[in-house]
Amino acid sequence: MPLHDWSELGGWEGMHDIWLVELLRWIKPQLPLGYRAHLGTSPALGIGSSEKPDVAVRHWAENDAATPVQSLGGVEPDEEVATLTLDPENALLISFHGQLAAAVEVISPRNKDRPASRDAYLARYLGYLKSGVHLMIVDVHTRPAGFSFADSLIAELNLPRKVLPSPMAIAFRVGEPAPNGGRFLAQWRRPLAVGQPLGTLPLPLTVSSQVQVDLEATYSRAAQDAYLS
Repeated sequence: MPLHDWSELGGWEGMHDIWLVELLRWIKPQLPLGYRAHLGTSPALGIGSSEKPDVAVRHWAENDAATPVQSLGGVEPDEEVATLTLDPENALLISFHGQLAAAVEVISPRNKDRPASRDAYLARYLGYLKSGVHLMIVDVHTRPAGFSFADSLIAELNLPRKVLPSPMAIAFRVGEPAPNGGRFLAQWRRPLAVGQPLGTLPLPLTVSSQVQVDLEATYSRAAQDAYLS
């Protein structure tokens, strides 16, 4: 099924969840003994430590008659702060004997609609790689123009610059230690286009093993279930 133009089509939230389930169903039977695949979030990687959340502050004036508050027997705070909520959006996580080995992240528009969102999710994806977790990112959304998580990751990791605009899919394999420090990082890059099939992409499990992920087949089944075909 050709890729839809999601800037013109509603229903992405349902599609996101169904596609993750289809990816789980595709990958799980291919996993070697000892591996487990499930949908969830990784609390340690959920938000970057450098994130500067949007905040709203409510100051409580002493004896403020204009804003009466029902007493519950406690003392009112000096101020009340609403911070950025930790994102509950699921990813496909693959673990080996309880340790996270690989992750598949399907991008939603809200992951990149504001600078704060882009910073938070970039930190999340970098967190996987810095923890030695192999990573696949799939982004089928064309907006915002000129932004790509693939390009941002490559810039943050000081890799040779090769532009991969959205929509796109990219997989990273975290390899052995490099002689001059750091670790080898392999990439598989797939440009995507509205109206074209999505193809396949390998998901590394180890340095020497991987599973082939059929993005086209899983996307097509998810879109049919979401009543988009």
